[in-house]
Amino acid sequence: MIRLISPVFLIVPLLALAACTVNPATGEQSFTGFMSRADEMEVGKKEHPKILKEYGGRYDGQRIDAYVRDIGLGLARVSEVAGLPYTFTVLNDDKVNAFALPGGYIYITRGLLALAGNEAEMAGVLAHEIGHITARHTAQRYSQAMATNLGLQLLSAIGGSAGMPAGLGNLVSLGAQAILQGYSRQQELEADMLGVRYMVRAGYDANAMTTFLGKMEAHKRLVAAISDDPKAAERFHIMASHPRTSERVIQAIGLAKAAPAGRPRLQRETYLARVDGLLFGDDPKQGIRKGRLFLHPSLHFQFEVPPNFVLFNSPAKVVARGPDGSVIAFDMVEAGKAKAAGNLAAHLANAWGLKNVERITINGMEAATGEKKAWSLKGGRMDTRLVAIRERAGRIYRFVFITPPGLTRRLATDLRRTTYSFRLLSSREAAAIKPLRLAVITVAAGDTAATLARRMPFEKFRLEWFETLNGLPRGQSLIPGSQVKIVAE
Repeated sequence: MIRLISPVFLIVPLLALAACTVNPATGEQSFTGFMSRADEMEVGKKEHPKILKEYGGRYDGQRIDAYVRDIGLGLARVSEVAGLPYTFTVLNDDKVNAFALPGGYIYITRGLLALAGNEAEMAGVLAHEIGHITARHTAQRYSQAMATNLGLQLLSAIGGSAGMPAGLGNLVSLGAQAILQGYSRQQELEADMLGVRYMVRAGYDANAMTTFLGKMEAHKRLVAAISDDPKAAERFHIMASHPRTSERVIQAIGLAKAAPAGRPRLQRETYLARVDGLLFGDDPKQGIRKGRLFLHPSLHFQFEVPPNFVLFNSPAKVVARGPDGSVIAFDMVEAGKAKAAGNLAAHLANAWGLKNVERITINGMEAATGEKKAWSLKGGRMDTRLVAIRERAGRIYRFVFITPPGLTRRLATDLRRTTYSFRLLSSREAAAIKPLRLAVITVAAGDTAATLARRMPFEKFRLEWFETLNGLPRGQSLIPGSQVKIVAE
């Protein structure tokens, strides 16, 4: 008997075939039919303001933004899509990260600039992101997702008659989303190959891409050690969205088959002169972490978290992670919205549904606290206590303390101390708070990594920070007269 093939199994492949074009960068067929170049530019334009808001805005200290833009445009000019209106932005974020949006929008954080040791390493990051854009990886992922969803919709339309088990469509969809989330290994290799090509064309040493990847891996290990959490770096680090290894970058250099004309550039001295004075760590406008202290000179307040808690800062909130999944979250409600809350105790009881609500006073400020049971993302039961504090300008500051039931009583005293450590700063105290900055110094005779590391204002991991920032293996001697980076107040 001749069996008829369902139209769904013909339509999707035909759509994919019709939507394939030859990519000028890779020279290969690329399925991007559901997102045009114009669509890419529209997406980038729409998302750009959101990126600036999420990552602390644009950073332009030491005119570093113009420097990065010049390097980026030089790399873009030697790409296959030189006519695209590229936009290069340095983000005011201390985390080590870089990424691209479709339409030519490329971002690099000041945290990444602090880690790089020369212009070629920074250029390698920019060239890699340009590679994602010229290869149109976002358009590929979007088009593949659309084709997959179209296929699933057609399958679901015939699923009843075909006897498809209920719920299978959702499972298949979830699998497709997981596969399409982030760049694939093949796309990362492709971006590396293109990045190497652009670096060589622009006269840079392509091996800098490999050396910087080693620095990023070392930085990731350091962040995990500082946080006492192997997964901490995964939440914020460039390596989370760019699954690359040194071996794959070396493979990309070989596959690119690009030979530099003349002596390739590193531009170490030029680069170090540019990053000298670069803001390091937190921006005072978003608050500063100093050990267990969090200080906000602009809003004039400070508080201290308990021992064994590690502070993380972002434009939206401050989070301190402690033992066994315990968490302290801190945020602010602006005066306009805070006014609508009215009586704090009543607000916590009615709007938040808290139990055992009581009025308290914290360093002369009206406050209230209450408790509630909650569930963690992993499904475990957690105890939750919220403290709301109204300060003189009308803002409401909120602590949320989340603890496993077995730890709640043991941590109660420490968390109470954190609550009452919240206080307002005088103008003089606020003015005395200075941010950390990168400083480039010349190694003198007798200097060692250990002696220079002791000059950095960290409580722990001073030597590890010095070695990571300068790309040094443990025990390596310093050369008198050479330049190194330290962190200074």
